[in-house]
Amino acid sequence: MDTPYQWTKQIASHWGGTRNGTIVRWPWGIAAKGELRHQFHHVIDIAPTVLDAAGIPEPTFVHGVQQSPIEGVSMVPTFADAGAPERREIQYFEVAGNRGIYYKGWTAVTKHATPWVAAGPLPAFDDDVWELYAPDDWTQARNLVGEQPDKLHELQRLFLLEASKYGVFPLDDRRVERFDAERAGRPQLIRGLSQTLFGGMGRLSESSVLSVKNRTHAVTAEVELSEAAEGVVIAQGGAFGGWALYRLEGRPVYCNNLLGIQRFKAASDAAVPAGEHQIRMEFTYDGGGPGQGAEAALFVDGAPVGTGRIERTQPLVFSFDETTDLGSDGATPVSDDYTSAGSRLTGRVRWVQIDLDGASREEDHLISPEDRMRGAMARQ
Repeated sequence: MDTPYQWTKQIASHWGGTRNGTIVRWPWGIAAKGELRHQFHHVIDIAPTVLDAAGIPEPTFVHGVQQSPIEGVSMVPTFADAGAPERREIQYFEVAGNRGIYYKGWTAVTKHATPWVAAGPLPAFDDDVWELYAPDDWTQARNLVGEQPDKLHELQRLFLLEASKYGVFPLDDRRVERFDAERAGRPQLIRGLSQTLFGGMGRLSESSVLSVKNRTHAVTAEVELSEAAEGVVIAQGGAFGGWALYRLEGRPVYCNNLLGIQRFKAASDAAVPAGEHQIRMEFTYDGGGPGQGAEAALFVDGAPVGTGRIERTQPLVFSFDETTDLGSDGATPVSDDYTSAGSRLTGRVRWVQIDLDGASREEDHLISPEDRMRGAMARQ
């Protein structure tokens, strides 16, 4: 869907998937109807535009924390004047080593790596080949490097200045490794082998929940069910990758969704009666590297009730925008057994515990929260 541009959105140097039209609707503030504006802007200009339109100054402190200056500019002057001067004259781009710079209509760009080609070493950054395109060449079709080398050098220097200013260096062209915070060297929000979530929690980003990918783990849920209780106990991800534990026709079901291509399930052989119950899924990973298979086993109140085979698993990330939800499955559904609108559990989730590796084989999930509290208080 990049025609007539080159490449795709991961290639930050070229416009394909990166340069997009934007619809602005503000009936109370824009008199023009159905008109076009051609000034260049970047997504970082949206927040300054909203603040400007609302007449709100840029915040310097939020909850006592000093804020970095907003780097964008307002688009409001273009709303009333199609010929308003272009306020964003320069903008750098960089994704995994692919680089580009926009300056007063000119673009200098270089493609360092192709997203879907993972084999073989990448070239040195100094060996990347730069291209140059003029302001009237918005599809980046006519490379002018041979005709205007001085202009290319000017834009290359501007890229170095902008990239230095905004913390782009050192360039990092790792790809698969960057999905893993530990391997990439990013801070991890959640550490350890166990995490407890509570009913009512939702919209939890993937980085705020223990990663269950490529490892043995267990998910234990304490629930209160009525006879008619149906719906999701916990779900992570969505229709294009993730996992969910839910009740369907009275039976606990675990679904592991591989990229929206295959869904592997383990289901209980019998329905769970009304009342307070503990539903547990034990996931025994095959090992042997990322994305391998696993055995899933379901338990109710400590008794085995069903098993299922997961042939392949998602190795890197479930989703960049789907989340973890307790008691429902927001956005797109992980499983095809329910819809998002019908995913809300009609019972109650008290808590869900996620255990990794050796912790998944411990028996502390059999201890009630009340007994845990009493034990903790006895040690004070």
